[in-house]
Amino acid sequence: MVEGEARVSAVDGPSVGGRRRRQRLRAWAIVGAGTTVLAVAAAATIGLDTGRSEAPTADPRAFKTVPVTRGDLVEYLVLDGAVGYGTPVPMRCAATGTVTWIAAAGAVVRRGKALLRVDDQPVVLLYGRLPMFRQLAEAPAGAEPTSGRDVEQFERNLRSFGYTGFTVDDTYSAATTRAVKSWQRDLGKRETGRVEPGDVVYAPGAVRIARHSLRVGAPVPADVLAWTGTTRVITTTVERADAGWATSGVKVTVTLPSGRAIPGTVDGIGEEATAAGPVGDTAEPGEGGDAATRVPVTVAVADQKALAAADTGTVEVRRVAKERRNVLTVPVSALLALAEGGYGLEVADGASPRIVAVRAGMFADGRVEVTGAGVDAGMNVRIPQ
Repeated sequence: MVEGEARVSAVDGPSVGGRRRRQRLRAWAIVGAGTTVLAVAAAATIGLDTGRSEAPTADPRAFKTVPVTRGDLVEYLVLDGAVGYGTPVPMRCAATGTVTWIAAAGAVVRRGKALLRVDDQPVVLLYGRLPMFRQLAEAPAGAEPTSGRDVEQFERNLRSFGYTGFTVDDTYSAATTRAVKSWQRDLGKRETGRVEPGDVVYAPGAVRIARHSLRVGAPVPADVLAWTGTTRVITTTVERADAGWATSGVKVTVTLPSGRAIPGTVDGIGEEATAAGPVGDTAEPGEGGDAATRVPVTVAVADQKALAAADTGTVEVRRVAKERRNVLTVPVSALLALAEGGYGLEVADGASPRIVAVRAGMFADGRVEVTGAGVDAGMNVRIPQ
């Protein structure tokens, strides 16, 4: 390897427990492998003579030489993830009556369209963050006008449908009442000029119906359905104690079942991830007991076409957990356990091999960072074949 070209990254090991969700540093498995090698080497420890260093007698055919290289070591945190639309959010209908129709599971409902019908009257989706928590109506003469952020949110939706003649502000005026009556007439509803809590439901944007919570013919008010967003995302979980890194905007790499790697960004964690509207349940059978110690993490991916192709597979979410740049590295198997303690390398340059003491640093991808007097890029060291 040419100096400056080496970059080492953690390599996946075999999955433990089938599809059971993983959260671990890949380098741990590598460190374990390195420890095994060192234990074997320790069975025949090597001494460093202060006057002369001698390599152990060995069959030269059992060894090969590799160069010390300079490059980057990267240690990854790797999580299993599922592609979907996010954690379903329950939707409660505040209308009173009997459910006579519900949008089909998997359907996408946009602003102004009915999510369901109660007593054959539409319950319409509007866009906004505030829930519909009260009746909106023009105040009687002499009374304080109905005003607030919820009024402005509703009027913005009304204007988006093309209704005019009113000002989008925080006051429900006589002009708003006239526009509402026109809207109700177009919906086939009774023209009251008032908007009841059960007439509309708010969501941040278009919704995808994830599942029904009750059947047609059931009474309401009640939770009627659960929805998600319409954009594919990746949902995973992380140990609560280790979740400090998972903040919105953190860059990650997503490896698809095909092996292709695409960029992703943490979009939400915990309750925030649930509210964002992204994937179905991700817990594996038998993992219910871990739920209290894990929190969901939602990862947004710009390449929606790539995610569509990975709908049925498990993906991996990778984040750089630790990185060492521009360091000297050798294969872990090159380390020798010294009788005096610590580690050494068997340098193969020159007329005869010699042992050089080194300090071992970070492990990753079967390689280890080494430092020591006389150790430099390009020198050759012996490793078992």
